[in-house]
Amino acid sequence: MVDPARLIGLLDLTTLGSTDTDTDVQALAARAITPVPGRPDIRCAAVCVWPNFASVAAESVKGSGLDIACVAGAFPFSQAPLAVKVAEVAAAVAAGATEIDIAIHRGLFLSGRHDELRAEIAAMKGACGSAHLKVILETCDLPDDTAIRVACRIALEGGADFLKTSTGKGKYGATLAHTRVLLEEATAWTAASGKAIGVKPAGGIRTHAEASAYFELASEFFPEVRAENFRIGASTLLDDLIAAL
Repeated sequence: MVDPARLIGLLDLTTLGSTDTDTDVQALAARAITPVPGRPDIRCAAVCVWPNFASVAAESVKGSGLDIACVAGAFPFSQAPLAVKVAEVAAAVAAGATEIDIAIHRGLFLSGRHDELRAEIAAMKGACGSAHLKVILETCDLPDDTAIRVACRIALEGGADFLKTSTGKGKYGATLAHTRVLLEEATAWTAASGKAIGVKPAGGIRTHAEASAYFELASEFFPEVRAENFRIGASTLLDDLIAAL
């Protein structure tokens, strides 16, 4: 299996609970910076929090090099007026977010309103400034691989920097099969456009063995798997990786 330390370096350590507090976010940030006591060489890639905790997270990881990812755009369902979603993205970035994770409006996609969906993504990308945009397809809500491919292309046309499988709030999370589709579309887009696109499986990845399988899959597509092109979204995986060390 893959070196656990290498996998830890790909983690977006996440807290998206209904009872999160500043203290919870500060503790999460401290753990992301030094997940393994006595091993300052090992750290996570980012912390992922609600937008109202962006400034707390930014202050907590200052000087560490970790990214601050915020879910925004009426996450996880995207059911809000576009102006509200754009404002939430902009507020998170202004408060310190360096990455924004949005979910697509599945209703628009499934009803065939693809131009509207593309425009929504582009509007939220415009609010990101220099922050990277991860677009969550919530693949469990899409009917088949063909639909996932179409959703990938709409997201990429809208300006996505990363394609992400899941919110972690859906019927189920990431699967290897769905992640392969995202990797195929991401690398095809890079080959055609020259723009590097990353992929983030998220939701339900809990063990060293499972994370290793996703890493090995990504290795089929990227010459070097690193945090710039591949992330794993998880809230409980870290414990198993530390135990594997």
